[in-house]
Amino acid sequence: MTELAILWSILLAQVMLALAMGLALYRMVKGPRAQDRILGLDTLYINAMLMLVAFGIRTANTVYFETALIVAVIGFVSSIALAKFLMRGEVIE
Repeated sequence: MTELAILWSILLAQVMLALAMGLALYRMVKGPRAQDRILGLDTLYINAMLMLVAFGIRTANTVYFETALIVAVIGFVSSIALAKFLMRGEVIE
């Protein structure tokens, strides 16, 4: 019974994360300002990372955890680059 509850909980979490990813994608496309679009992108990559972690737990495969770490690092670097671009108008000084 416990394993079934865990599987249903992970499935529910994946559905909620997919819904959050859809809303973040809407904010990226529809955002009135560049800051809104960047926040939508940040939310999208965080939700994608969490979706990979949930899928890794569900399938008991460690490849998804490593992929989630790579997505997190690339997302963080891109967030810093976009924020610097918005502040100064250039990424590399």
